[in-house]
Amino acid sequence: MSPVRRCSRTACGRPAVATLTYVYADSTAVLGPLATYAEPHCYDLCAEHSERLTAPRGWEVVRLSDPSAPSRPSGDDLEALANAVREAARPPERGDGPRGGPRAADPMEVARRGHLRVLRSPDS
Repeated sequence: MSPVRRCSRTACGRPAVATLTYVYADSTAVLGPLATYAEPHCYDLCAEHSERLTAPRGWEVVRLSDPSAPSRPSGDDLEALANAVREAARPPERGDGPRGGPRAADPMEVARRGHLRVLRSPDS
């Protein structure tokens, strides 16, 4: 017998990551972290089947999180990352040098775009 517990769903051989228990008196399905040992009236589910789990009409699904599991990035995390990428891609403001500090004043330079500079005509 394999020491790894498998998903209880028919024809699924993936390793179990969660345990499903029904509380019939409360019409509730409780999905939590994998139980320490297999119970006869509990169902072990793989990641895919635990994510797609739905309960019968009129029942409630309670999902208990596993505090030891790695957390997924939230929308706020992804937005902060996108903002950081936008900020890094933004060209430096006028007057900033290549390292972000103020550049020495060059009376001939009007603007800069990448490695190109716009110079003022000596006549003006």
